[in-house]
Amino acid sequence: MLTQAEKGKLFRALHERDGAFIIPNPWDLGTARLLAHLGFEALATTSAGYAFSIGQRDSTVTRDQTIEHAAAIVLATELPVSADLENGFGDSPESVAATIQRAAEVGLAGGSIEDFPGRADAAPYEIAHAADRIAAAAEIVRGLPFPFTLTARAENYIVGRPDLRDTIARLQAYQSAGADVLYAPGLTSKADIESVVGAVDRPVNVVMGLQGVRLNLAELAAVGVKRVSVGSALSRAALGAFLRAAREMRDHGTFTFADEAIGSRELSAML
Repeated sequence: MLTQAEKGKLFRALHERDGAFIIPNPWDLGTARLLAHLGFEALATTSAGYAFSIGQRDSTVTRDQTIEHAAAIVLATELPVSADLENGFGDSPESVAATIQRAAEVGLAGGSIEDFPGRADAAPYEIAHAADRIAAAAEIVRGLPFPFTLTARAENYIVGRPDLRDTIARLQAYQSAGADVLYAPGLTSKADIESVVGAVDRPVNVVMGLQGVRLNLAELAAVGVKRVSVGSALSRAALGAFLRAAREMRDHGTFTFADEAIGSRELSAML
């Protein structure tokens, strides 16, 4: 079994080699094991996917629930795991630092912090305050006895504020504050992605599976993206299939959906 230090080194090395890699997002132990079986090299949790799986809306899961869930994913496979830690579960730098400390204690190889409070009526934090939050997280990370990859997220696009200039300024501030990876979910064009990559000197994560830009791994690597995640897309794809099957039964009394279901033996063999 790999140690946390070994997983941390493996995860950091993925960001340092040539090209880009996909870090898919399981939402429970079973999907984590299936993704590991398929040969992916690292995993990232999804706050929305996990929330949906326990019957909650996104941004309603507590820090305790999130850490417990992340710990279970860590134990499910030998792969390095990075956690979606939302906004650090508090507005203050101290809250973010406490969240990173707890994340490190359960065996994670990394974690991401958003710059948005998570409340419907809120705007992203002011840049200086957001950078202070990342600096507090980075201080915890630098004191750990193993590599922990800190990802800083600029949420402008995903919360309906598509301001590329402000997004780049935020990512540059988070870079200066000590983030290891930079991430602006929801960028809407290849040109925007190229602008972000060209404006920073840290590895950039891009999310695919949202509405908008559709680029493949080779195209993303060609513009300098290092890491590609899919957020809740796998979860939503699975739930979409579930709902189509349920509606077929309800509306037509038929069961053709089962023709596309994976066999129990095949699935069991992967687990």
